[in-house]
Amino acid sequence: MNDPVDILLVEDNPSDAELTMHVLERHNLAERVYVVHDGAEALDFVFGTGDYAGRDAANFPKMMLLDLKLPKIDGLEVLRRVKAEPRTRSIPVVVFSSSWEDRDLKAAQDLGADKYVVKPVDFAQFAEAVRAVLASGQGVR
Repeated sequence: MNDPVDILLVEDNPSDAELTMHVLERHNLAERVYVVHDGAEALDFVFGTGDYAGRDAANFPKMMLLDLKLPKIDGLEVLRRVKAEPRTRSIPVVVFSSSWEDRDLKAAQDLGADKYVVKPVDFAQFAEAVRAVLASGQGVR
């Protein structure tokens, strides 16, 4: 899997992943979306390890949509590791979570999340936020 990826979607809920993919496709936000289902798989994809050891780890996604409540490694730990590594810290990360808790929002912001979107969400606003992040090539706060 060495083709460029526009968006890495990290989502363990199949219904949420399907709905997110529908919104991305409907609004023509990304041609190449790759879905992983847990935090460990997300880190392997980004860093080119584990099942993704053959992937060109220098070929980073343009953006990561990251759920917080993930199996194996939670989303905050994924965010921490991605933003701590100089090679990957510029990847815009949009946290896409069902958590309304202030501690989750603050933790995500402190770790470098570029945007925090609570689901269920107004998908028109979500689409606009994704469009802005992709267009700018940088995160949005």
